[in-house]
Amino acid sequence: MENFEPVHGTGALLGIAAGAVALLLFLIIRLRLHAFVALVLVSVLTALAAGIPVSGVVDVLLEGFGGTLANVALLVGLGVMIGRMLETTGGAAVLAGALIRLFGEKRAPLALGVASLLFGFPIFFDAGLIVMLPIVFSVARRLGGSVLLYALPAAGAFAVMHAFVPPHPGPVTAAVEIGADMGLTLLVGTVLAVPTWYLASYLYGLWAGRRWELPAPDDVMSDGSVTHENPPRLATVVGILLLPMLLIFANTGVNTLVSTGTVPEDALWVAVASLIGATPIALLITVLVAMPVLSRGRFTRRRVEEIVGDALGPVCAIILITGAGGMFGGVLRASGIGDALAGTLESTGLPVIVAAFAIALALRVAQGSATVAITTAAGLIAPAVQASPGLSTIDLSLIVIAIASGATALSHVNDSGFWLVGRFLGMDVKTTLKTWTVMETLIGFIGFGLAAGLSLVL
Repeated sequence: MENFEPVHGTGALLGIAAGAVALLLFLIIRLRLHAFVALVLVSVLTALAAGIPVSGVVDVLLEGFGGTLANVALLVGLGVMIGRMLETTGGAAVLAGALIRLFGEKRAPLALGVASLLFGFPIFFDAGLIVMLPIVFSVARRLGGSVLLYALPAAGAFAVMHAFVPPHPGPVTAAVEIGADMGLTLLVGTVLAVPTWYLASYLYGLWAGRRWELPAPDDVMSDGSVTHENPPRLATVVGILLLPMLLIFANTGVNTLVSTGTVPEDALWVAVASLIGATPIALLITVLVAMPVLSRGRFTRRRVEEIVGDALGPVCAIILITGAGGMFGGVLRASGIGDALAGTLESTGLPVIVAAFAIALALRVAQGSATVAITTAAGLIAPAVQASPGLSTIDLSLIVIAIASGATALSHVNDSGFWLVGRFLGMDVKTTLKTWTVMETLIGFIGFGLAAGLSLVL
């Protein structure tokens, strides 16, 4: 809100922020209020408590909500359409089978994990895990050994990609809130996701598979076999996966050449490359390519329309929660709370990237939802980021990874992913805590460690 001067001092504003977060957690955890409704309600109350005029409250709410959705809804909607087309046509099974043949049966966990990393780019965690688990169960029965040996590398791959890499809602929201370049965030997130997955998920999965002997469940997803009539060729699947990434990476490269003066900014080919390589346009192009290519000889146009339409339903709640988180962040900025927090962090000398991780981690532990943790933490830390002029564009992307890492670690009984993995793998709560929770925590802390380390040397 323009021309609004905070009516409270720093201490009072920080107290309002703490009270707002506490109320948000109480509404979600104790009263079981939906996160979207809770975020909207807390945003209104925070704006009023901070002294924003009643006549300007709605404008502040809509500005924060709309500004976030303008970026997030496009990327999430297009990304999930690509994922659903690949999922429905059997692309996951084709790629997993090819990688198992390439790596060999002895390296089946590695093959399943690599397949999940590739499919984790367009497919959300829940959907990706459900698609991959029947393949995991089938491989586990054929090769023997604990199902954890095959399931954890796959589940961890989807978790890492979901947390670190756009177009998933968490990193997209964090990038929008703190002003990070989306293409560079995708590049940095992908680069950091691979070693994080290898250390925290693959190697840990091998150890956990030897530590806990857990048979593949007999009563989950029928017999674990997956059959698709006329599935797409491997080259088609890989091409669909690589297309948006190549377009976005090319855009990032062109922008780098322009910024260094290597190529003229006003060249027509630069403008065209920047347009088609912008993340929303790159995903749109991929959707337009994927629909006819993957459906040829398999689905009618009406069926394709149903597939991509049905893909949007499950993500509506995520999109709305993300927008409401942006609304909360907008209130924090407009009211002066964000500036007060930024000043306090600056006086403590705590690096912004460390504060971002710590705030996201605390919110994750308290209420379970990674999406809520990311959106809230990004809104809280954004003013501190803006008040740090020495941060480079890479630093901003690394802060996004730090927020995502904090929102990934310490998954426990208040996280839906905890129950999803435990239920499908047939584990009790104690075993799920020893396996899934430990792996998620390793992902969070290793990812943060890599991001913080890079911020020191770049």
